[in-house]
Amino acid sequence: MFTEDIYTLSLPYREDMAVKGFRFGKGEKSACIIGPMRGNGVQQMYICAGLVKALKELEAKGCINSGREVMVIPVVNSYSMNIGMRFFGVESADIRRQFPGREWGDAAERLAAAVFGRVKDYSFGIQLTSFHMAGDSVPHIRMIENGYQNASLANLFGLPFVVVRKPQPIDTKTLNYNWQSRKTAAFSLYTNNNESVDEESAKQAVAAILRFLTRMGVIRYESHSGYISHVLTEKDLTDVNTMCGGIFRRKAKVGQEIRYGNAIAEIIDPYNGNIKETILAPTDGIVFFAHSESLIAEGDVAYQLVHRLHE
Repeated sequence: MFTEDIYTLSLPYREDMAVKGFRFGKGEKSACIIGPMRGNGVQQMYICAGLVKALKELEAKGCINSGREVMVIPVVNSYSMNIGMRFFGVESADIRRQFPGREWGDAAERLAAAVFGRVKDYSFGIQLTSFHMAGDSVPHIRMIENGYQNASLANLFGLPFVVVRKPQPIDTKTLNYNWQSRKTAAFSLYTNNNESVDEESAKQAVAAILRFLTRMGVIRYESHSGYISHVLTEKDLTDVNTMCGGIFRRKAKVGQEIRYGNAIAEIIDPYNGNIKETILAPTDGIVFFAHSESLIAEGDVAYQLVHRLHE
C-alpha cells in the first residue's frame, strides 16, 4: 500500500486539509473508489476505511493481480467532517456539484479539479455517496444515462437493484457524469444509511466492491455470488408523498414487501397527538426508500416503492 497526497488546501483558521489516497498494486489504472464529498457521509467514509483494510490484507497475500492498480480516497471533504457541516467552506459549496473543477477557481473548484485530475483515467470509478433525501434506501447501484452507461457491468456488484436515471442539467457537474464522459465506467453505490454507521450494510458494500473487482480481474477474492440485480429506471419507482406535515411514525421498513392498501406510516399532530394522516400503500411492491427523520413536511416523499418487479 502506498499513501499519496492528492491535494492539500491551506485553511486560515485550522490546520491544512489534506486529501489522501491509498494505492494498491501497480500498473494499469484499473479502479478508483471515492468516499464522501459532504460532511455528513460517515457511513461512506466507514465503508472506504473497511475497503482500505481489506485491500491491504489482499495485497499482503499477493491477491492484487499483476499490472493492476486500485486507488481508494476515503474522504474528500474532511474539513466539513471535522466541523460538523454538510457543505464546504464559508460559501457552503457542494463539492459534489463542482466537477470537473477549475484550477484557478474558488477553493471548492480547485479541490474538485485536483481530485478529478488524479482519478479521470481509471477504467472503473466507484463513488460512495448519499441519497438526496433524508432516509434509508435499499443498497443499490445508480448510473447516469448519458450514452456511456453499462447496466450489465453494474449487475456484477451483486446488489439487489441497479437504478438508471436520466441526467438533469445539474448532473453535468458531478464526478460520475464527467467520469463517464471520459469513458470511465462509473457507478454510485448507496447503502441504507448516511450520517451514522450501519455495520450490516457497510459490510455488504465492501463485499460488493470486492466482488466487482474480482469479476473484472483486478483482484483475487473469494466471496458469495450476491444478488441477481434487478435493473430499474427512476420511473419504475413510485413516490408516496404526504398530505400534511407533523411527526412521522414509520410502519414499513426498507426492503419490506407491502400490499396495496397497507398502512405504512402515520403523521401525528405535534400539538395534540392525534393522527392527522394515515399513509396507505398505493401499490403492491417493495419499500425502496423510507423517510427516517422524526419530522416531515407536507408534500415530502415518505416512501419510494418498487412496483414493477413481475411485469
